[in-house]
Amino acid sequence: MPVYLLLSTLSTHGVECVVENPSCLRQISMDIENLGVKVLGQYATLGQYDFVHVIEAPDNETVARVSMELIAQGHLKPLSLPTISINDFISRLSLDRQP
Repeated sequence: MPVYLLLSTLSTHGVECVVENPSCLRQISMDIENLGVKVLGQYATLGQYDFVHVIEAPDNETVARVSMELIAQGHLKPLSLPTISINDFISRLSLDRQP
């Protein structure tokens, strides 16, 4: 199944939630999984994004729906990135170079 990175920043409402109850961050992963996506990992990050979720989803449309649901909840502003395994990437580069 395809793997995606879901980068997110907290909204003002999200910051308030985390300050009041830091364990609410675990709820985000449960919300994502309730939308039919498997969460492989959740990380807090420093820099431009506050959190990274590594997820498995059947397709881009499912990830788009997850992103819209998270936006609608008002806690996060997500950015979804599809990934390519390094082995698949190397294989594709090798195939494109063959005569």
